[in-house]
Amino acid sequence: MSELIIDFITSLDGYASAEGWPGWWGLEGPEYLAWLDERPDRDYTLLMGANTYRLMYGFARETAALESEEAGAMAELTKAPKVVFSASLEEPLEWANTALVQGDAVEAVADLKRDGTNMSTLGSLSLCRSLLESGLVDRYRVVVFPVITGATGSERIYDGYPDVALDMVDSRTFDGSIQLLEYVPRVLAGPPGA
Repeated sequence: MSELIIDFITSLDGYASAEGWPGWWGLEGPEYLAWLDERPDRDYTLLMGANTYRLMYGFARETAALESEEAGAMAELTKAPKVVFSASLEEPLEWANTALVQGDAVEAVADLKRDGTNMSTLGSLSLCRSLLESGLVDRYRVVVFPVITGATGSERIYDGYPDVALDMVDSRTFDGSIQLLEYVPRVLAGPPGA
């Protein structure tokens, strides 16, 4: 049976990014970067929208010539199979191993699951919200970085989400400060008992 993981990195106050801050808020440590390389789902097909594609492809190009752990992580992303959902992008996409889907994302992901494809998201807030609402998500994983970006934060992750119950299946701390939280999600019709 295939699985779909929603995968977010976030500030403590729930932002996906913040103006002026580097990727991973500049706090990625060796334990976290090692986990990115060794996690069992690292060979899953990555799903993303056009904005995330542009951003991550830009990071991959910028770090390609560098000798760093961050460059290694981006090189792994370049090798990974990726699917981008967009009506604005056109083929061929420049980032290696990337397919473009211009149709309905929920329908395409449901087809991929039926075909046995294991998938994980990369950013793409509205895509993730749609996949969660459709009941296609098997695991919801959040890596919380120890920063509050109230003044500079952008892209609040949970705005517009339905009510969701989360049953914890894993947690871990990296580099003494980065927290991994992993859940099985259940979309609720409303608050329990309502």
